[in-house]
Amino acid sequence: MEMEYDESGWQQGRPKGEDEEMPEDNPQETIQECLEKFLTPDYIMEPGIFTQLKRYFQSGGSPEEVIMMLSENYKAVAQMANLLAEWLILAGVKVTDVQAMVENHLKDMILKTFDPKKADTIFTEEGETPDWLTEMIDHPTWRSLIYRLAEEYPDCLMLNFTIKLISDAGFQSEITSISTAAQQIEVFSRVLKTSITKFLSNPEDIQGAIQECARMVCHGQHTYVYSQVLIQVLSQETKGGFNMKRLSQEITKYALQNNQNVTPITMALNGSAAYPQACQALSSMLSRNTLNPADITVLYRNYSGADPPPIDLIRNPQFLELLVDSLFKAGVKINPEHKSKYIFLLAYAASVVDTPAKKRPLTDRVLNKDELKSTIQAIEKVHAICNVNKGSTELIAELQTLYNCIKFPVVGVGVIRWIENTVTEPSYFKLSTDSCPTHLAILDEVAAVHPTLHQQILTLLIRLFESKQDELEILVQLEMKKMLLDRMVNLLTRGCVVPVVKYIKQCWGKGDTDISLIRYFVTEVLETITHPYSSEFVQLFLPMVENEEITGTMRGEGDNDPVSEFIVHCKAHYTTV
Repeated sequence: MEMEYDESGWQQGRPKGEDEEMPEDNPQETIQECLEKFLTPDYIMEPGIFTQLKRYFQSGGSPEEVIMMLSENYKAVAQMANLLAEWLILAGVKVTDVQAMVENHLKDMILKTFDPKKADTIFTEEGETPDWLTEMIDHPTWRSLIYRLAEEYPDCLMLNFTIKLISDAGFQSEITSISTAAQQIEVFSRVLKTSITKFLSNPEDIQGAIQECARMVCHGQHTYVYSQVLIQVLSQETKGGFNMKRLSQEITKYALQNNQNVTPITMALNGSAAYPQACQALSSMLSRNTLNPADITVLYRNYSGADPPPIDLIRNPQFLELLVDSLFKAGVKINPEHKSKYIFLLAYAASVVDTPAKKRPLTDRVLNKDELKSTIQAIEKVHAICNVNKGSTELIAELQTLYNCIKFPVVGVGVIRWIENTVTEPSYFKLSTDSCPTHLAILDEVAAVHPTLHQQILTLLIRLFESKQDELEILVQLEMKKMLLDRMVNLLTRGCVVPVVKYIKQCWGKGDTDISLIRYFVTEVLETITHPYSSEFVQLFLPMVENEEITGTMRGEGDNDPVSEFIVHCKAHYTTV
């Protein structure tokens, strides 16, 4: 474990023979300066020892004196560490464990004593990158140390350069600290590329990938503008352009949730400058995060005219959220004179297809409004139902209308918002006497028709499942949670498999969910599914099925029960971890 130091690596900045040709200006001062260094403990182990010895001898220093100083101040700290490490290995400790002990202790010491000014002298004095720094970045332990130091000392030249070296070496996926990556455009570009690639190639965990990417992009104004411009360019591509547009909108949504005013940037990038009236009306509402009849009227007049602005202008996530809330939340009052304008704009954004012309002039566009009228009618009908507080019994008469209108995606989104607003009321389950409230039965229909809304539905079900219902008796609470598990199983049968099973497994792992509920879920799923299964499903679901506490009472003497059959099939056809 002893370290050897190459003298040449520390003399890169000086031509050969420079020491002999350029003697020190004041020999006595040089000798005194060198002696002070020689008096420090273990100075003979320092990388710069040869340089200082040359300076000392060239200034007329005494060899006997320097030998005495270096030997008397030699404490052998490094050699003692090596000896202790060898003893530990002889005592039976694994070599890797001993190495980890030494590295972690050294890492802690560096974190405590690191001086960014001294670190920067490595470059200002030496002129080139030391070999040991290049070797350091090959080891995960030292890379993680660099990340931590760079987070603490963002202005350190040596650390920023090392981060670039790490990125150049292909380890950019490890750079999770946004402030570290954002210091240099080359590093940030690579990290952004890795994050976007993860978003495009991870359909199973798309929300996690979006959150990770959005958090990085929204680190600062410069990172936000740079990233959004880049994503805007990519969104123009024929292949995958819509995915990039979705990512851009999700990033904007994340920024707004964190109270970052990105409206001016959004409006600058969406080409709205050519339509000043519509741009001003939309900017006014987005900046205040509220709708108003005057600006809605301006937009309505623009989009109902002969030459409407591009549809992307009102396909703004924030604007659509405001429209959906105003039309589908129970009790929200809209001036009857302007209600049709709100509905028209939402239907227009949801149903009209705006295609650029293939022939010149390219500024011309082809608008397909075939579904606009039917979408307006569907929104009007469901708005009339949602805008009045109706109990489950009263809703039964409206089910056919709702089911017919839910086929329109925008109505599906609105119905989820209406149901969320209704069932999260504290007294909802207290007053509900049905085994499955009508509102949640309607949610099942939305899940059946719109796979793209599965994540929203699951999020709402999870929120209800984890909500405190202290006013209900314990048994009633259990029955309510079983009913919600039935809704999750229904979601699973519609294709939302991995997210549902992953959530239930998390509940089981935390240990804060009644085991009878986990057992109920496992039973319902086993009665619903059949092979073949995906390997990811097996990895998630099999541990719960094998657990004696969950399925012990469900097993028979032979292998004919669903639990045993599932286990036997998985063991025979899948490699389990």
